[in-house]
Amino acid sequence: MPNERFQFTGEGGHQLAAALDMPDSPVQAYALFAHCFTCGKDVLAAKRIATALAAKGIAVLRFDFTGLGASEGEFANSTFSSNVADLVRAADHLRETRGAPALLIGHSLGGAAILAAAGQIPEAKAVVTIAAPSDPVHVTHLFKDRIEDIRKHGKVEVQLAGRPFHIRREFLDDVAEHSLMSHIAKLHKALLIMHAPTDDTVGIDNATKIFAAAKHPKSFVSLAGSDHLLSGKRDSAYVAGVIAAWAERYIEPVAAQPAAAAIEAPRHVVVRETRNSKFQQTVTSGPHEMVADEPVGVGGQDSGPGPYDFVLAGLGACTSMTMRMYAERKSLPVERITVTLEHSKIYAKDCEECETREGMLDRIDRVISIEGVLDADQRKRLMEIADKCPVHRTLTSEIRIVTKAAD
Repeated sequence: MPNERFQFTGEGGHQLAAALDMPDSPVQAYALFAHCFTCGKDVLAAKRIATALAAKGIAVLRFDFTGLGASEGEFANSTFSSNVADLVRAADHLRETRGAPALLIGHSLGGAAILAAAGQIPEAKAVVTIAAPSDPVHVTHLFKDRIEDIRKHGKVEVQLAGRPFHIRREFLDDVAEHSLMSHIAKLHKALLIMHAPTDDTVGIDNATKIFAAAKHPKSFVSLAGSDHLLSGKRDSAYVAGVIAAWAERYIEPVAAQPAAAAIEAPRHVVVRETRNSKFQQTVTSGPHEMVADEPVGVGGQDSGPGPYDFVLAGLGACTSMTMRMYAERKSLPVERITVTLEHSKIYAKDCEECETREGMLDRIDRVISIEGVLDADQRKRLMEIADKCPVHRTLTSEIRIVTKAAD
């Protein structure tokens, strides 16, 4: 199954590493997966479940929380609340770049975080918890012998799953303040609870409490014989199969939406010489026809934009459109967006953040003007969204151009 790796901006401003497992066939739905405490997006259970769901047509986004895996930031500065906020940011990114998640899945503490975040992801129709605690404070039993030291010193190193992690007093205070039961009671989404009766990390009584607090529709599936981390390959495959079959009842297939299919259909661009001058070309895209040329100074007639002008126009249009879509979805009072771009060549040695150190590099300067009564946070978020436009992502990622002769 195709796996796309990328980054998005978390609640704390850090770049969080993500992976999107895509089906080989058309996407039926998008899902967001939250992994267990101190785990990462590439933990076996997460990878196996995501791969198995992708095989059934469900694209799955999983990511490393702050300070874990390949994500930026310090784990010690993260809290349950920040994890919830990062899940909402992940859903925002998925919505802006692909499609909103209709399915939310959380494993262990990730299940508690998914329950807390679900109310902020309106498009989600179904929620799945796997071995989830009914109260996030439950996680503190993993280092219960160090709690007094954490309270006393403010920050202490503890051993979790054989690895050292720093836990702060703020983390203890944060999990103690969360009332997960109130989130569950107001979920208003279909809920599937999966738990092993013999789970010795998060007891089965947690599943009982979640089930009792939830309103219908709700379901419980026993994971008899599996351990907390779903270490057995058959266990994760079984979990994915049950999720896919159960979710069909509640989520609307993406493929059934004509608008989405129309957006995904590519249009051929045909460029043909006019022979009216040295460089003049006609550029046709569907019903649209334009003229391309070069400036007089390089032998053209300047009868139309040059090749790089079209590249800049594509980036500028995509930037403005992406920002407009976000502004309308968030009901921001944006009156007009203007994007001004310039292409130039620079010496690689003058670019401190570039990997290439020799020769010349292409540089695009993009200046964005946002008209409207917006506060600083809204303007900052809109500027972050500018980098999410698909053309920007294409220009800054590896591109393969396949050239062949016409028949």
